[in-house]
Amino acid sequence: MGTPSRSSYVGRFAPSPTGSLHLGSLVAAVGSFVDARKAGGRWLVRMEDLDTARVVPGCSDEILRTLEAFGLCWDGEVEYQSRRTAAYAEALESLRARNLTFECSCSRRELTHNSDTGYLGTCRAGPTSRGPTATRFRIEASAMVDFEDRVQGTCRYELGALGDPIIRRRDGAFAYQLAVVVDDAAQSVSDIVRGADLLESTAWQLQIQQALRLPRPLYGHLPLVVESKRGKLAKSRRSLAIEPALASSQLSEALCLLRHNPPPEAQQAPPAVLLEWAIGQWNLDRFHGIREFVVGTQISLV
Repeated sequence: MGTPSRSSYVGRFAPSPTGSLHLGSLVAAVGSFVDARKAGGRWLVRMEDLDTARVVPGCSDEILRTLEAFGLCWDGEVEYQSRRTAAYAEALESLRARNLTFECSCSRRELTHNSDTGYLGTCRAGPTSRGPTATRFRIEASAMVDFEDRVQGTCRYELGALGDPIIRRRDGAFAYQLAVVVDDAAQSVSDIVRGADLLESTAWQLQIQQALRLPRPLYGHLPLVVESKRGKLAKSRRSLAIEPALASSQLSEALCLLRHNPPPEAQQAPPAVLLEWAIGQWNLDRFHGIREFVVGTQISLV
């Protein structure tokens, strides 16, 4: 589906300041930005800096300078999750009060599956060992989630198979699945355009939203940028930082991946001009139902 024009549209881009932006993150930022501007809406930037052990000093500022160099200018103040722990604590207590959480002593090493996916419910009746615990959101075995994604179409997930997500880690830090839900509601985010690698997370987030009685945004999950060997771009050799000095050519590359190929005479135009062209042409139907953008060594700009 396209992007309806409505003044209530609020989109956002929420990078983690754990490293420089790469082509995959640029594609997500551009898709989110252009979709918001096409609707005549606002576009926010939020730093997901809760994982302090992985945060790189100065990285937040670098990301902001890079966005500016690419013409991706945000509205309002930049939000930092590290400053919002009181809001997450309040949400956690609300869930605890209704017996929607439990404490889990399982370490990653003890789990058969990843500790944030496919959890088998080992500690649902209480921690099985002493020591620090994480807090998990309780998922009913029969729970199902359905939503209509603006890019991927109808999505249906058996939450029981996904397991109980961590919402507070063993070290006391609040986890992504809780923080993102609380922040999106606090910032009145109406539309979330991001990578398809977060589709499963959306199922959890919808369930947490419902439990906290928060509004449900619209979602659009862009195809994930991967190499021809099917490795996620963020973990590949093409994950080198994008260069503000090459903003025009790299922005053109991102738009080509989004199937909005600028005309040859515009490919080296200033970023503001390229983005204005993209806003006029923008249509999510161009990659409806596609989960991956596969890239090789070179990407054609024509």
